[in-house]
Amino acid sequence: MNKKRTPIDLGALQGEETMTGNGRDEAIYRNLYAAIVENHLEPGTKLPEDTLAEAFAVSRTSIRKVLQRLAYERLVDIRLNRGATVAQPTVKEARDVFAARRIVECGAIAQVVARATPAKLDELRDIVRREQEAEARGDRRESIYLSGEFHVALSRLSENDTISDILAGLVSRSSLVIATFGSPMSGSCRHTEHHDVLDLIAAGDADGAREWMERHLRDVERSVVLLEENPAAPDLRRILDDVAQRQRRQR
Repeated sequence: MNKKRTPIDLGALQGEETMTGNGRDEAIYRNLYAAIVENHLEPGTKLPEDTLAEAFAVSRTSIRKVLQRLAYERLVDIRLNRGATVAQPTVKEARDVFAARRIVECGAIAQVVARATPAKLDELRDIVRREQEAEARGDRRESIYLSGEFHVALSRLSENDTISDILAGLVSRSSLVIATFGSPMSGSCRHTEHHDVLDLIAAGDADGAREWMERHLRDVERSVVLLEENPAAPDLRRILDDVAQRQRRQR
């Protein structure tokens, strides 16, 4: 007889919000989103509706809605009669993502410089510090995640929510590009470089900051090489449960 499994604790993700309806679906979405963009689930990983429904103790209808939302964000692929998988970008998609990032980030940097304050720059330096710590302990996954978070947080200094929202989506897709094509040393920005751009912004050097961003993003793109891999199927339930518990500790 199969032993009944304890469902993933959605309360770890949702706090005091109600665990029914939209609140429950949002918690499931956040869990899956984090598992994908932090590369706990590799590109191409199957996401069976029945497995996820059992893991979260919800209906397949709820899971289907969440997967459709992730598919709209280009983080999940859904194919007729084949189900859902974590998106696996093509080479063209990878290049398009980095090209779009250059347009968005280089275009926004003048607004960032104009609106940056010492307090906001200190918040960004804290992200760089955490990135440095992750790099020092060899936690490449966390280092890459924090690198992306730095770029999104930097864009928020522009005080243009549309730009920040667009970039957040591009950074999430960048994580899939790095997971699909990256070598063990690729994709992660050197934290010392992030210190450099903060110094340029603090000095009010918009031209220097834009040139830095253009060069920096091209360097990151060049570091991503084509390495096709066929990883073993992961323990989907264990990974998602780990993400939920980690987010609970961070609250």
